[in-house]
Amino acid sequence: MLSITSSSLRTGLRICQPHITRRGFCISQRVFAEKSKITIKSPDEVKSYPATIKVYTRTGDKGSSALFTGERRSKDDAVFEALGTTDELSSMIGLAIAHMDSSSSLVPRLEVIQCLLQDVGSNVATPIGAKSQAKVKRTRFDPDGFHCDNLEAWIDEMSEGLPVHRSFILPSGGLAASTLHVARTICRRAERSLVPLMDDIDKETFMFVNRLSDFLFVAARWIAMKQGITEKIYVHPKGRVTEFDK
Repeated sequence: MLSITSSSLRTGLRICQPHITRRGFCISQRVFAEKSKITIKSPDEVKSYPATIKVYTRTGDKGSSALFTGERRSKDDAVFEALGTTDELSSMIGLAIAHMDSSSSLVPRLEVIQCLLQDVGSNVATPIGAKSQAKVKRTRFDPDGFHCDNLEAWIDEMSEGLPVHRSFILPSGGLAASTLHVARTICRRAERSLVPLMDDIDKETFMFVNRLSDFLFVAARWIAMKQGITEKIYVHPKGRVTEFDK
């Protein structure tokens, strides 16, 4: 069991459980935020699903796929574009974690975010106007704004002590930081992919993804500082000296 303590977390209980589909034997993670503490259960501590469940279903072989409501749509539908982009984002965050020391306090926060992105996907895959209001209620995302507020608290905390630059910061700062910058740009694309779905998703879903890109920017700067790697900054053409200028 992995635990971290942060003064930025509010008292309360939240459970984040990734969406489990027919396609996989995804092992759930539960994330608890209680009295300034987050605990992420390890795979050994949660129920695993039978390995006999097949990854492939063949139901998408004709170019369509199903929403959580059971409605089938073309795979190039805006919903699947958004789902694919949030999945890509979570994958890039996983790669960033792989470039960090496991003892870093940033790791469990990123793992929490990966879980929340699963919940974002569930909300996107369940249009608000769907006939099954039970499923709509089940996939409601962050109705009290807790997760968005929590991201802001993390941003404020991690911003303290960061070097102040008056120029644009270029994606840099080592493998972990640069990977987080890539994640940030994917997050911006995920945000854009949600715009056509604004009437079908919870407003808190869009707010969370919007705030997440800010968090990833600060997280990239923070991990570069912690790893002792200097960031690159934009230099105006008049101040640049390159091999072509010599």
